[in-house]
Amino acid sequence: MTSPYHRGEREAQERAGLRRKAEISGRAIRDTVPPVAAAFLTEQRLLVAGAADERGEVWATVLTGPAGFLCAEGERSLSVAARPAPDDPLASVLERPARLGMLAIDAASRRRMRMNGTARPRGDGLLVDLDQVVANCPKYIQRRTPLAEDPGKPSVPPAARPAGVRRGDRLDDGQLRLLARADTFFVATADEHGRADASHRGGNPGFLQVLAPTRLRWPDYTGNAMLLTLGNLLVNPRAGLVVPDYATGATLHLTGTAEIVWGAGTAEDSRGPTGSGDSGRAGDAETGRTVEFTVTGVAELPGTLPAGWSPPEFSRFNPAVPGAGSAGVA
Repeated sequence: MTSPYHRGEREAQERAGLRRKAEISGRAIRDTVPPVAAAFLTEQRLLVAGAADERGEVWATVLTGPAGFLCAEGERSLSVAARPAPDDPLASVLERPARLGMLAIDAASRRRMRMNGTARPRGDGLLVDLDQVVANCPKYIQRRTPLAEDPGKPSVPPAARPAGVRRGDRLDDGQLRLLARADTFFVATADEHGRADASHRGGNPGFLQVLAPTRLRWPDYTGNAMLLTLGNLLVNPRAGLVVPDYATGATLHLTGTAEIVWGAGTAEDSRGPTGSGDSGRAGDAETGRTVEFTVTGVAELPGTLPAGWSPPEFSRFNPAVPGAGSAGVA
């Protein structure tokens, strides 16, 4: 059987001591959308997308629409009835065919689906020919819903939105505060051929560490043993982050380079048949690996998401963050 992994992914799995388990997990990587996944897609209102721009810089963004804006066309194509806003870092990239990594995620149900392929513009949206489809587990996803969609939650006026797009090459004080309290972000990477991937990262506030206006760090928690993000970084260190501000609906987009700090442990080898840490103990998520990210570009966009969301119900899998207050879990 041919491995579904490229050389960087295989190297990352070897270094983490997860090569055997990665091959087992790799059986879940498809090039088609199964019926249950097609049904899931039609219910979603948010799609994370990542790609490299004309200079090779990798960016991540968020596309939104009403239920039905995502639709599987046959088994190997995805229709997206949305395009990035004109000031979005990926707006010009998606005006032509591009390798695109995507993640459909439903925070309310803690479900997500990862898809990679080649996108081309079609009308006001995109048609993506898929070559990788992966269902991911619900770990580290904080449950939340837009208040406008949750009649059981009291209406809360959203915080003031940024007046317009803000760009720079370093983080300002307000952006640093957003990152310091973030419990969710999304990361886009690509291999040396530009084949892109988008992934979710979650944890208790403080898990995304702000080291300086151009320097961030986050822990790499246990997952499905595939190490797709780390594998891309071994062959192409460029990466992009998008951080949602659930209070205002703004999104903070960062591009830069990432370095993996491997640490010493491979203790996750003993956890479950796929290295997914399914014992439910938050401490099992710790691997000793971290990623250090150097920021080279910043764009803050207003109004990307619905403004005002329910307070998060933190995942029970989130490890404690040293120095941070305790958070309720669900």
